[in-house]
Amino acid sequence: MISTKVKNLSSSVTIAISSLAAELKANGEDVLAFSAGEPDFDTPQVIKDEAIKAINDGDTKYTAVDGTIELRNAIVAKLKKDNNLRYDVDCVLASVGAKHSLFNLFQTIIEDGDEVIIPAPYWVTYPEQVKYSGGIVIEVKTREENDFKITAQELKKSITNKTKALILTTPSNPTGSIYSKDEIVEIEKVLRDTDILVISDEMYEKLIYDNTIFTSVASVDGMFDRTIIVNGLSKSVAMTGWRFGYFATTKKDIVKNVKKLQSQSTSNICSITQRASIIGLNGEANSDIEAMRVEFETRRDFACELFCDIEKLSVIKPKGAFYLFVNITKLNLGSMEFCKQLLEKKKVAVVPGVGFGMEGYFRFSFATDKDKIDRGIKRIRDFVESF
Repeated sequence: MISTKVKNLSSSVTIAISSLAAELKANGEDVLAFSAGEPDFDTPQVIKDEAIKAINDGDTKYTAVDGTIELRNAIVAKLKKDNNLRYDVDCVLASVGAKHSLFNLFQTIIEDGDEVIIPAPYWVTYPEQVKYSGGIVIEVKTREENDFKITAQELKKSITNKTKALILTTPSNPTGSIYSKDEIVEIEKVLRDTDILVISDEMYEKLIYDNTIFTSVASVDGMFDRTIIVNGLSKSVAMTGWRFGYFATTKKDIVKNVKKLQSQSTSNICSITQRASIIGLNGEANSDIEAMRVEFETRRDFACELFCDIEKLSVIKPKGAFYLFVNITKLNLGSMEFCKQLLEKKKVAVVPGVGFGMEGYFRFSFATDKDKIDRGIKRIRDFVESF
C-alpha cells in the first residue's frame, strides 16, 4: 500500500537522534543534546510584536501562493542590500521553510535519471529529496585539508552529460566552511560552457566569524543566471518554528512552475509568518542578529578549545554556522556506533557523520549555553578516554 518512492526514503538522522534524546530526557535521564540544528535564542521581540499586530489587524487570510507583494518586495530588497543581487519581484517565491523550497525545486527541475552533484559532507536532506524526485545523486567526497569544500578539479571530474545541478552550501551544515569568492570563480570556470544549475543554500549567511567575508554564489560574474539562491530566517533570526524560506532565480519559468506545484500542495505560507518575516528581512532585527552571532562565536571558540584538549579527537574551527565537525578516525569506531555508545553510556547526543555522507566524524551543535557545552564535552572526553 505504500509507494516505493516513500519506502526508499531514509529518515533524517538529526531528527532521529534528537527524538531519541528527548525521549530519554522525558524518562528522567540527564541527557545533554547537541544534535538539533536550532538556535537556543528566542525570536527577537520586534518580530513577535509584528506577528501579534498581524493577528490583531485581521491579517489571517489566504495570500498569493508565492507570498504577498510586500513580502516578495522585502526579499528582493534584502538580496540587493546584502548580496548586491538584483531580482524582479516575480523571481522570488516564499515556501514553508527552505526545506520546502528545495523540495519544490527538485520536483520541478529534475527528470528521471538527471544527475545532481552533492559535495560530502552534506546536509542530510539533499540526497533524499533528489532521489525522491527521480534524480541520481553524484556524491563527491571532499577532504578535511580543503576545509571540506569541493575543488574545481573535483567538480570537473564529476560532470557528465546527465548532470543537471550542483548543490553548494555556504556556510556549510555540518562543517561551517565558507566558499571564498576566488573558489567560486574557479567553479564558475568549470561550469561556464554548460547548462548546469547551481543551487546555493545560504541559510547561515548571517552567522559568520573571524571577520570572514561572505560571498553569495550568484554575485560572482557568470553565476547569476545559473544560480538558484535558497535562504530563510530560521537560523540567523531564530525563527525555526515559523517556517519561512524562499528561493530566487532569474529563470522565471522555474518560479512559475514551482508556484503551480505549490498551489496544489501547501498554497501560501502562513500569513502571520509573512508579516513577521518582513521585519527579519528589512533589517529591524539586525541588532538581535548581531548579538546572537557574537555569542555563537564565543561559544565556538570555547567548544573548540575544549575539544582540542581531548587526545584522539580533532576539529577544524568553523568560519560560519553553529556546528563543529569532529574527527574521530583515530578511535577506529564507526560514527554511528560512537554516537550510539556515547548516548547510552554518557547521555550525550551528537549526530554521526555517516548521516552527512562522511564517516569518521560527528556533528556537535554549539547552539546552546556554555555551561551545557562544558559539561557535554567533559562527558565526551571521559567517554573517549575509556577506550
